[in-house]
Amino acid sequence: MSVAKTGRRGWAVRVTAATGAALLLAGCASDNGSGSGGSAPDKFSLLTPAENAIIRDELTALSKNQCATAEKALPLSSETVAQSDVVQKITLLASQDALPVMFVAGTAQVKPTGDLGKGKLIVDYEQTLKDLGVWDDILPAAASTVKSAYGSMASLPFQYNIEGVFYNKKIFADNGVQPPQTWDDLVAAAQKFKGAGVVPITEAGSQGWPITRLIGMYIFRSLGPDAMTAIQKGEAKLTDPQYVAAAKAVADLGTAGMFGEGITSRTTDAANAQFLNGQAAMMYNGSWFLANLNDPKQNKIGAENVGFIPFPNVAGGKGDSSQWPANAGAATALATKSYTPKVGDWLKCVAENYGSSVLQNQGVISGFRTNQQVSNVPPLTSQLQEIVSEASQTVLWFEALMDAKTTSDAQTNAALLLTGKMAPDKYMSTLQADLDQAR
Repeated sequence: MSVAKTGRRGWAVRVTAATGAALLLAGCASDNGSGSGGSAPDKFSLLTPAENAIIRDELTALSKNQCATAEKALPLSSETVAQSDVVQKITLLASQDALPVMFVAGTAQVKPTGDLGKGKLIVDYEQTLKDLGVWDDILPAAASTVKSAYGSMASLPFQYNIEGVFYNKKIFADNGVQPPQTWDDLVAAAQKFKGAGVVPITEAGSQGWPITRLIGMYIFRSLGPDAMTAIQKGEAKLTDPQYVAAAKAVADLGTAGMFGEGITSRTTDAANAQFLNGQAAMMYNGSWFLANLNDPKQNKIGAENVGFIPFPNVAGGKGDSSQWPANAGAATALATKSYTPKVGDWLKCVAENYGSSVLQNQGVISGFRTNQQVSNVPPLTSQLQEIVSEASQTVLWFEALMDAKTTSDAQTNAALLLTGKMAPDKYMSTLQADLDQAR
């Protein structure tokens, strides 16, 4: 989930390159009408993050099967870029009028206010897919998430993740505990597990974001799905009592020892192992965790002993558990200038086949409909796929609409919040000060 960090010098180089290249984007835009301003592409060029092979592997598989006709007319050509270099790379390519047909890009770049968005350098997938007659192959929840995250349908949901609470069915049964439906239920269950010598909730506390996810979800459940949009618009402040109450609810779990010993230094691998070895009762995580759950070498408790429930409701709250937290992975855009009927054939084929193909071949849930029957899907994966297919409304994560400094402080200070070294009101006032400074 987290983007790889770079050193201070690398960041400075990226900003310098982006600043210089950004001045050239407007000039490029004038030539980038639909299929105009240059020759049509002779290949379906694809640029994806080096660290994640899912998209390129699946498009390669499709090129040999369902999309063989599109491949013959416009051969797939795949290249990679380090995730940490994406913004710099795309800025440079845009300045050179050399964007690939389909490419990974930075979140800020693809927004309507970003360089690619303002320059009209990327297509609106919604309108394009409607023109191709395949818009219905994008799941409503996935479309909602993409538009919330990027301000428009600037990306395809190749990887679509929902989040919730994974729990150990055996530990729950052994202690006579039912899956929690409310926050109060969750706290009561955690107290019972702690008393029984079981780690109630494990998270990768050293990463920061698993803790801020909990704060954000409490906010959405108590104040409703637009709670963080209100913060972004300046209609509310993180220092308002109900927002501070969310930080306090999570902080109270930490100071009460509900995350077990060493939460602030616990890594992702350690948290995963703690749950999959049967040492922890619950873990808030995303559907990407299915890869670990479905690996017998990692999962010592057995996939049949793992359940999944939504983040619980907060008593009297305006939100509810039908509003799933979701994200659609890194932005994957399509260059306006490169769009031709042959690219459209590729896009149509991907929309119709990717969902079933990636689920069958890689066990990955996407935001595309599964139009073909998929065999031998693990039960929990099927359950989450069904949730994705039926969901109509989603919410983002706590930092989704925040700037880089506020995001960094939110995640870095999470450890201080959990250990009682930073009071909830101080935590929230620090973040609100960051937001005010960034306006």
